Amino acid sequence: MKILRPAAGTPADTQSARTESTGAGRSEAARAVRAPRRHRARDALTAALVIGMLALVVAGFGASGMVGSGERSLIDVLGIAYRRAWGVDYVPDGDLLVAELRLPRGMLAAIIGASLGLVGCVLQAVVRNPLADSSILGGTSGAALGAVGVIALAPGAALSLAIPTGAFAGAGVGFALTILLASARGAASPLKLVLAGMAVSFLLAALTDFVIIAAGDDRKLRSAIFWQLGSVAGAQWGDMLLPVFVLVCGIAYLLVRARRLDTLAFGDHTAHALGTHPGRLRAELITICALIVGVGVAAAGGIGFVSLVIPHAVRLVVGTAHRRLLPAAAATGAAFLTWADVVSRVITPPSEIPLGVITAIIGSTVFAVLMITRMRGTL
Repeated sequence: MKILRPAAGTPADTQSARTESTGAGRSEAARAVRAPRRHRARDALTAALVIGMLALVVAGFGASGMVGSGERSLIDVLGIAYRRAWGVDYVPDGDLLVAELRLPRGMLAAIIGASLGLVGCVLQAVVRNPLADSSILGGTSGAALGAVGVIALAPGAALSLAIPTGAFAGAGVGFALTILLASARGAASPLKLVLAGMAVSFLLAALTDFVIIAAGDDRKLRSAIFWQLGSVAGAQWGDMLLPVFVLVCGIAYLLVRARRLDTLAFGDHTAHALGTHPGRLRAELITICALIVGVGVAAAGGIGFVSLVIPHAVRLVVGTAHRRLLPAAAATGAAFLTWADVVSRVITPPSEIPLGVITAIIGSTVFAVLMITRMRGTL
């Protein structure tokens, strides 16, 4: 018995097509409704993360004032901070110790941590490499060389402005050398950028050591070895002005460029089709990163791996959109480095471990895990 099937265009076929189109339309409509909800949920999660990290920064700021020789209670620290903010004179010597030594270092650690978290997000987007970091790509070593070179050569009266300028120039040179070396033969792949950055970092670090040794036994140059490892021990309130200014201007600029940063993840051709000039944008972003890294190194020395660890941790929570990633990474970096500084002071009292050692222990572990999981099959 022959079964007759409805021909195309018959009512049965029309009804089937209508049912399929209706089902597809409903699924597309459902996805369109769920997308804004996901965005709102991510926005709320980002806001909660930023608020939580800022609360940790405040708690770390209080802990920074409490720990050390002659420990003070949290109530005492809050009172001293209040009197310092309103310009009230201090009477006990302990007040001066907390207000002029401990609290500034906590504040500077938060500023540098926020700056490095911001830089890590940008560099990883610019080079499309999850292992990108200012210390791996030559920026930190270049900034250290520039700052040490200024200390060795510049007159003492100009050091306040010359050191950040030299560090900025050195960071720019470090980033540029890494990109040029990775692009020497063909496109700069993620693996080539990492390897070129390591080579440049070792070279610039060796040159820094040479400058320190060749300059003689000046007290400032002999202390540069400790400063290279990263520390906020000598922070003063006057040291905050330039890093805060650069951080605020940098995050404002980067938030304006957040959508264009997102387009770099799709490749240069797609980014160009979406209205972004990749080469020009990369030059702008690397300049901003060099400025932020240079000012940070001039203020606190070479603190590495923060800009590697923080963006990865934050990306797991808020996603890859830079309008959410940038403020979350800045707040998380501030909290991380504030508490890392507290830890560096309580491990081996009364002496302290350089802050860069603490971050390097954590960061090198994360770097090894990323190398194993992300670079598998590319070597």
